[in-house]
Amino acid sequence: MPTEWRLLLVEDEALVAQTLEEAFGESGFAVHYASSGAAGLIALEQNSERFSALLTDIRLQKPGPDGFELAHRARQLQPTMPVVYMSGDSAIEWLERGVPNSMMLQKPFAISQLLTAVSNLLKQPI
Repeated sequence: MPTEWRLLLVEDEALVAQTLEEAFGESGFAVHYASSGAAGLIALEQNSERFSALLTDIRLQKPGPDGFELAHRARQLQPTMPVVYMSGDSAIEWLERGVPNSMMLQKPFAISQLLTAVSNLLKQPI
């Protein structure tokens, strides 16, 4: 993977986030980790252009935006930013609330599935 691919990973479960951060790092991605929707929003607002893709849990602890709201803001700032949603219980909402041309992975999933999903979205023509 090109090291210029920098992911914004937004996940409020520390163990899940650590596992994903390590897996993406070992696969050549740079990862910026945000532990809440609010922290993810700040990262996007400060400089969304530094991120190649958004990987977000849907259900994030309040206060702050959920994953759907975060993805919509990311797309306002960067209309072609790839988005991968993760969820253990709200995948059905993806069709209604998710951004176009995004992907949904239902938890639990294999790390290889997630790596493939992100890689495929990054390789798609804009």
